[in-house]
Amino acid sequence: MSIARIKKGDTVIAIAGADKGKTGKVLSVNPKRGTALVEGFRTLTQFVRRDEQRGIEGGLVQTPAPIRLSNLMPYDEGAKKGSRIARTLNGETKIRTLKVSGKALD
Repeated sequence: MSIARIKKGDTVIAIAGADKGKTGKVLSVNPKRGTALVEGFRTLTQFVRRDEQRGIEGGLVQTPAPIRLSNLMPYDEGAKKGSRIARTLNGETKIRTLKVSGKALD
């Protein structure tokens, strides 16, 4: 069983790229491609055509684009900075903990 460094629902900070320094919540992770969708990062503006049958209003819509996992780091709210992940044993299960504060993520 492998433990992922970043999972859906985690709060992360961008450590590289155009969004460097921003924090956001992970919406989804694609481990095969090594990417994640993060709320507020790499937003693309797309035009959506109006569709009366489905009840969709037309216009410009902001959608998140994938960002590489290597450009993300879990965010420690207490220390107000990014933190590495340590894998510690809790009984027979491995849990993810932040190295800065020692707080458990799982």
